[in-house]
Amino acid sequence: MSQNGFGVDLDKSLGYLLKEASSALRVAMEEVLRPLGMSVTHYSCLELLAQRPGLSNSELARGAFVTRQSMNVLLQNLEREGYVTRPAEAPVGKVLPARLTPRGRQSLAKATVAVRSVEVRMLAGMTETEQSGAFRILQSMIHSLRDGGDGA
Repeated sequence: MSQNGFGVDLDKSLGYLLKEASSALRVAMEEVLRPLGMSVTHYSCLELLAQRPGLSNSELARGAFVTRQSMNVLLQNLEREGYVTRPAEAPVGKVLPARLTPRGRQSLAKATVAVRSVEVRMLAGMTETEQSGAFRILQSMIHSLRDGGDGA
């Protein structure tokens, strides 16, 4: 129970703290990506395509935590600006697989350096052991929530 007797005590809520950390991370990433003409979603899209070329709009939207509509608009812009390429017609079904262009890979390389600097800053006060522990703990939380909390 919170100090006022209602809801969650935000000072002691791990969920609230995780949301605050996520928000601070996003703000820091936006700050270093903005001079490169990118948003976090733009960067996420390029990073996902570098790791898994040929992803569909829906797969990219899930990976970047945005709606399919938002990702479609972004992909159209990235395609127009020469960062990604998609076939004029879907090879199978309706899916237009996206791939990075050389310009997209070059842009991603610069963004990756900027994003890594944010992660280094975020972890600066932690030992390697603490970083490993935090990583395992966060993975465990995600696993527990995605499995529906059945304890398995």
